[in-house]
Amino acid sequence: MKAVVMAGGEGTRLRPMTSSMPKPLLPVVNRPIMEHVLRLLKRHGLTETVVTVQFLASLVKNYFGDGEELGMELTYAHEEKPLGTAGSVKNAEDALKDDAFLVISGDALTDFDLTDLVNFHKEKGALVTVCLTRVPNPLEFGITIVDDDGKVERFLEKPTWGQVFSDTVNTGIYVMEPEVFDYVEADASVDWSGDVFPQLMKDGKPIYGYVAEGYWEDVGTHESYVKAQADVLEGKVDVEIDGFEISPGVWVAEGAEVHSDAVLRGPLYIGDYAKVEADVEMREHTVVGSNVVVKSGAFLHRAVVADNVYIGQQCNLRGCVIGKNTDIMRAARIEDGAVIGDECLIGEESIVQGNVRVYPFKTVEAGAFVNTSVIWESRGQAQLFGARGVSGILNVEITPELAVRLAGAYATTLKKGSTVTTARDHSRGARALKRAMISALQASAIDVRDLENVPLPVARQLTARGGAGGIMIRTSPGVPDSVDIMFFDERGADLSQAGQRKLDRVFARQEYRRAFPGEIGDLRFPASVFDSYTGSLLRAVDTTGVAEAGLKVVVDASNGSAGLVLPSLLGKLGIEALTINPGLDESRPTETGEARRAGLVRLGEIVSSARADFGVRFDPVGERISLVDERGKIVEDDRALLVLLDLVAAERRSGRVALPVTTTRIAEQVAAYHGTQVDWTTTSPDDLTRVGRDESTIFGGDGRGGYIVPEFSSVFDGSAAFVRLVGLVARTQLTLSQIDARIPRAHVLRRDLATPWAVKGLVMRTVVEAAGDRSVDTTDGVRVVETDGRWVMVLPDPSEAVTHLWAEGPDEASAQALLDEWSEVVESAGR
Repeated sequence: MKAVVMAGGEGTRLRPMTSSMPKPLLPVVNRPIMEHVLRLLKRHGLTETVVTVQFLASLVKNYFGDGEELGMELTYAHEEKPLGTAGSVKNAEDALKDDAFLVISGDALTDFDLTDLVNFHKEKGALVTVCLTRVPNPLEFGITIVDDDGKVERFLEKPTWGQVFSDTVNTGIYVMEPEVFDYVEADASVDWSGDVFPQLMKDGKPIYGYVAEGYWEDVGTHESYVKAQADVLEGKVDVEIDGFEISPGVWVAEGAEVHSDAVLRGPLYIGDYAKVEADVEMREHTVVGSNVVVKSGAFLHRAVVADNVYIGQQCNLRGCVIGKNTDIMRAARIEDGAVIGDECLIGEESIVQGNVRVYPFKTVEAGAFVNTSVIWESRGQAQLFGARGVSGILNVEITPELAVRLAGAYATTLKKGSTVTTARDHSRGARALKRAMISALQASAIDVRDLENVPLPVARQLTARGGAGGIMIRTSPGVPDSVDIMFFDERGADLSQAGQRKLDRVFARQEYRRAFPGEIGDLRFPASVFDSYTGSLLRAVDTTGVAEAGLKVVVDASNGSAGLVLPSLLGKLGIEALTINPGLDESRPTETGEARRAGLVRLGEIVSSARADFGVRFDPVGERISLVDERGKIVEDDRALLVLLDLVAAERRSGRVALPVTTTRIAEQVAAYHGTQVDWTTTSPDDLTRVGRDESTIFGGDGRGGYIVPEFSSVFDGSAAFVRLVGLVARTQLTLSQIDARIPRAHVLRRDLATPWAVKGLVMRTVVEAAGDRSVDTTDGVRVVETDGRWVMVLPDPSEAVTHLWAEGPDEASAQALLDEWSEVVESAGR
């Protein structure tokens, strides 16, 4: 006997889950509903099966193919238009006309005894046998009355409570003889219960009803879909679960990684190659699909999560359904009954209320509160570039596919035959992405000069030597699972805003240039990169007096790429240097704030015990430095900026200093005391670089360990800042603590407030209005200066739904009061 699986329905009640996926492919405990149906057919010997398809038919065909993997023989009958339950089977008549056949829905979960059903049909000599089951609420189904012999006496489709005369309903499973096709009009929309069965009964044909024992759930609503998952996990339905039951009710599939500190309260299911980190809590009836990543601190309860989903730290998912390829960012909350479609992005700290529907390919911005369905809005990242280039979570937001498209777009903005310098940090992720980007560049007629693993300043400097631009890939500072793809111009500086917009346009339009076979770019690996860099550095920066000073310095390379350049640099600098943590550690391509602090404390201990003149700690890519004075005390980054400013200004006695507007105004006092002038820039490194290129600029810094040494480079360079510091300390013959002691104390506080994109403009207008008659500076954001000299700055983040605030006062309490006052202004505007 053959079987017919009806798989052509659109499943409109299940949208948005079925907006981009046919209903039979919806997973129930990580297997499509239809696969559970096919496995049931095979168990009962029904291996020859015809599948009727219509809506998104190609997806069904591509998934199941000819059925060989299931040990079945599948053929397909395609409907050009919806033909109804009977019309779709009539469409497959040629394959079914020789013998009795069984009809079953591809989107209902069941474990009925189909062998007993077929035997009942044969024993009764029926033309049609309808499989029935008893349900507590028959309103959504066709109810049926049978006599003592099992013969059907009456049908009624989807009754009201006033019409209910039975709890026995039609399951849509039938055994039929080929003669039934005589009652079905070809190429027309015909239903079994509404059209064919009434006519058969009128003609006195034998229609029987078989009341089946077992489980049956018509997965037609979101509630029934979630219930089906729970019923499988509870063992209420006899289906195969793909995985291992590691503890009662806790199923884990092959290749899944579950941290020992994760809390699992079954019954629940974790799909193959999923990764569950420490401090995750999963409670009953949670289903996690294949390749899902659940970050630390996340909480899931009765959540159904499809394949390839990323769930960020501290997320909270309760009673919701998440479509495939969706990213749920840090601390997002999705409430009971909510459904998120395929390939959506749910931003950080956003809240999706219960029963909200978010349709496929949509973005919910960070910090948003969503209480109505998101249907028509199109997905689109507001801005490709952020503060650190193109940034995102590795293999979630930043994938090899994205890297290839980015490289193709960047190459398209350059002339054929141009040279691009590529580099990376020492992480495996950066290495893999760089290789993908190199291929895309060469395929776009670009020659590539690959530096491999080098410090970021080295990549910038080598880019400026005859290239059209450069690409550096590094792990995002302080975020180990994220990467930054940084694009440089021909001077090794970050792309200008205009350059970013140009690349963004090409990327958005996907208008990538492709080279002809004879134009494929070349790939070269320059030699003596570090010797060349250190030679240029020592020729450009004043080191007079260093050899005579007899300085002793402790240098911490932080197990990063800075350690690659230090042997060449320290050997030529002429100081006694103790280098710690010089080796590369691929497992730690960046460091958290806590790890950085602990490293500085350890550096201070070594400086103190070694009686060194000071200590320097490089960040992992050699772009920034932190200082420890001769007593082993940490010189905070904002304070270190003032120390270097004092040293440079005291020696030069003229010129300009580039500082962002968020820097303490004590910097003006220090600069003015030594006859120099501060040029206030925006917080963008690009703006600091622009000022750093001016001939009159003698110094620049951002207060976070980034320093510009204009005589060598106009970008942040940790090695250049270190060499300059060594020379200044040698010539001034003052210790860092002595220089620090003569500079007034600063009191600058900072706060970040979540602000939805839709109200950012309103927030800034409100701030300007609240300033009233007070002095307002709009160099970057809005800086309001009080009459007593205190100031507050409000700056909307360009790439996140956040507003940044800084406040400075003569003491901590005064600055705190000012920050609190203006935080209230920002928050009230955003309500």
